[in-house]
Amino acid sequence: MRITLVEDNTSLAKGITYSLEDAGHAVDHLDNGDHAQEFLKDDRSDLIILDINLPGLDGLSLLKELRERGDVRPVILLTARADTKDRVVGLDAGADDYLIKPFEMAELEARVRALLRRRPSPQQQVLTVGPLQFDVSSRQFLNAGQEIAIPRRELSVFECLAMANGRLVSKSALIEHCYGTGADVEDSVVEVHVSRLRGRLKPFGVQIKSQRGLGYQLRVDDVA
Repeated sequence: MRITLVEDNTSLAKGITYSLEDAGHAVDHLDNGDHAQEFLKDDRSDLIILDINLPGLDGLSLLKELRERGDVRPVILLTARADTKDRVVGLDAGADDYLIKPFEMAELEARVRALLRRRPSPQQQVLTVGPLQFDVSSRQFLNAGQEIAIPRRELSVFECLAMANGRLVSKSALIEHCYGTGADVEDSVVEVHVSRLRGRLKPFGVQIKSQRGLGYQLRVDDVA
């Protein structure tokens, strides 16, 4: 999944980013409320983690603006304010969850999973391709109910291709999905992920077809 993180504490932001990427998510990090305001108008992330105290536009004002323009993506607020009245203000502004600093990364990951499971989105929670299934919220890759261990980047590639439902997906779209918007990643990196994933999918009758200069698509072998 794509997650937008708005946090101006560099060390905390790095810790959150590493933790979420290890869980298989792509993270876009911004450290300024004004920059985040512009970014969030056009990005397609699935969830937003938002600090309240930011340079530029503060987090609560940014959240209120998101809700006023009809943006229903789940938002987790981060703050050092522990008073009940502060939590109430944040929730009334439109937050879906509220996490007080300092917190354990495991707790943040659990709250992310919970919100992604119940988010109001038409997107499928379980992607099915041939005999294979990918549970979007739990990040599990399954065959006949049995989990198959696959590196997280390859999981993200499969997720992106499966969500396209047979349509072509460009290399740039794969990079954005797996690494975040504007990531400095060479095309060759995606080619390696695709090549390795192709080998893992072959025994299940699932192919990754490529069209030069256009991208990749998933195809299921015909069963005689």
